[in-house]
Amino acid sequence: MTNRSFQKIPVISLAGLFSDQLEQRQRVANEIAEAAEQVGFFMVREHGIDTGVTDALIQQATTFFDQPLAEKMRWYIGNSVNHSGYVPAGEEQFYGSEPDQKEAYDINYDCPADIPARPMLGPTQWPQNVPWADEFKQQVSAYYAQASDLGRRLFRAFALALQLDENFFDDQLQHPPSQLRLIHYPFNPDAKDQLGIGAHTDYECFTLLLPTSDGLEVLNGDNQWIDAPVIPGALVVNIGDMMEILSNGRFQATAHRVRKVSQERYSFPLFCSCDYDTLIQPVVAVKEELDVKKNYQALRCGDHLYAQTIQTFAYLKQRLAEGLIQLPQDAQTTSSFGQLRQSMTESEQAGEQ
Repeated sequence: MTNRSFQKIPVISLAGLFSDQLEQRQRVANEIAEAAEQVGFFMVREHGIDTGVTDALIQQATTFFDQPLAEKMRWYIGNSVNHSGYVPAGEEQFYGSEPDQKEAYDINYDCPADIPARPMLGPTQWPQNVPWADEFKQQVSAYYAQASDLGRRLFRAFALALQLDENFFDDQLQHPPSQLRLIHYPFNPDAKDQLGIGAHTDYECFTLLLPTSDGLEVLNGDNQWIDAPVIPGALVVNIGDMMEILSNGRFQATAHRVRKVSQERYSFPLFCSCDYDTLIQPVVAVKEELDVKKNYQALRCGDHLYAQTIQTFAYLKQRLAEGLIQLPQDAQTTSSFGQLRQSMTESEQAGEQ
């Protein structure tokens, strides 16, 4: 059985994933498999995303969040058709926690016009009628495109890691509701390593994260919080709930949290998922040596994402209460975000060590 008593986050070069030789791609996939089993988190270098693109993304986020609140609220997420736009502080309230004090801008996959719109699936609400609007859309979209390409390459690596055909997931990645978040943590001189975003697992397949400052912590098998420090040029990848289901528990979604620290910082997670109607269920047998004893419930990808989002955002909670929207059929009635594995105590969930 894997004890997951890790003390640091593995760093993996993805250069081999760009090779024409299957054995090179398989070598990287094997490293990913080990990290996904032992930790559930890893950092990636030589990932193919241009530095100029990441720098431009950070600059555009800075430009947007530097505006007065009234100006940012012109693109409030509650005004959007498919859940995109500005998320003010306090809009989100995760399971068992206080309303979140960060602010964000959420970007959807802008699906082609001939694809029926679904909740959380295009079109994105982009800023308009301001001098910087075109550049904002262009630069943010450029990062979304490159990060999404990397996400598809990682899906193929995960397939190899599970000893499946390399293209196993390709048919399920035609128009995925993968969301990019531009997150801003304002300067807080009173923050002294307090708990910020509470401990949770992500509910997509995996998250591809570009951080600008330290603060991310990962929970190991001994209930210790391990720092995931920023490495210049590297991205963070973490396993989500859906990949844990797909892998039948081989790759576990590891709880993580964000500390409050005094400096201003930004974070850019791309939550990588499968197509909206993909049935998320185990695609491999249980790996006996991992001693996984959990029976995973099958989930409809998009419906699950939408249900969890409804139960997190204030404007959607209000619409649900007013009967304007409904939870998807068979959706979980309590948000999974913020819930830890049963082995954790209440004090650990509160951030005490």
